[in-house]
Amino acid sequence: MQSTAMRNATVFVSEFVLHCEVTSEIRNFTVVALAIVYLVTLVGNTLVLLVIILDHHLQTPMFFLIGTLAVLDLLHNTNLIPKMMALLLFDTSPIPFGACLVQMFLVFHLQIVESFLFTVMAYDRYIAVILPLRYPQLVNGRTVWAGILLCNILSGIPMTIYMVFVHELSFCRTNVIPYCFCDYATMVHISCTENPKYLSFLSTIATTYGSVTLAIIFFSYGKIAHAALKISSAEGKGKIFDVLITHLLVVLLFYLPLLTAFILPGLGVKLSTEAYNALIIVATIVPPMINPIIYSFRNKEMKNAIKKLFLGKRTTPEIKNHK
Repeated sequence: MQSTAMRNATVFVSEFVLHCEVTSEIRNFTVVALAIVYLVTLVGNTLVLLVIILDHHLQTPMFFLIGTLAVLDLLHNTNLIPKMMALLLFDTSPIPFGACLVQMFLVFHLQIVESFLFTVMAYDRYIAVILPLRYPQLVNGRTVWAGILLCNILSGIPMTIYMVFVHELSFCRTNVIPYCFCDYATMVHISCTENPKYLSFLSTIATTYGSVTLAIIFFSYGKIAHAALKISSAEGKGKIFDVLITHLLVVLLFYLPLLTAFILPGLGVKLSTEAYNALIIVATIVPPMINPIIYSFRNKEMKNAIKKLFLGKRTTPEIKNHK
């Protein structure tokens, strides 16, 4: 194992050693918490996909986007949590260079795609509420597929550059990553390649993509909130604002920790290992667990479809004309 190299030698490592900095006192608690998060993620998102596939009433653009989010969330936590639990339980820390890059690629790619998907979902609701008569023409199977493809293309551009950058790094001090999974910024920090472009690019992408997508999300939800204020029914207003607030809380739980962790290092602000780890892990593994609850299980059509699936009850007619 190439755990360390001579300080003055430049070495291209064949593997990394993950060192998840969790004290022995809270290690068991952390493993149990991760197991619960993963189980809830697995059950919740699998149920969402199963219901959407089996109930043809839910095979609409909005629920297709929700199903896509469920797939991303399943991939996200499956890519991270089992490896983290194995690391904490059995100290299976060495990971081949190629496998480390695959994990890092999936983490970044899924994060970027999910940020764009949140934007597409917000814009979908904007059109449904503000331009309901044009919704069938503007939002259909073709445009949804095009939107998903565009999300992946926009993610693929920076990911290609990240892959090039990682192959440029050399490690003359250590190949131990003080982290629970393979992470680009942490690789840069432990490398002996001292070029500011590696972290500056990370900050630039996070700032650009984050600000643009958040602006669209806030614009869409702002317009929906403005439309809700014109509704005479207090109950109707309450339901719309309840949905908007919960959606925004989930979006901010995803965005704020990631933007803080990615932008500050590029600006020269060095976060402690504990702070950086906490920000990334919270933003990475918590939203996939709660997304099904916020985007699916609070939805009347989805709840009716789940009752139909498990209790054999017919869904109410109101979902037949759902957009």
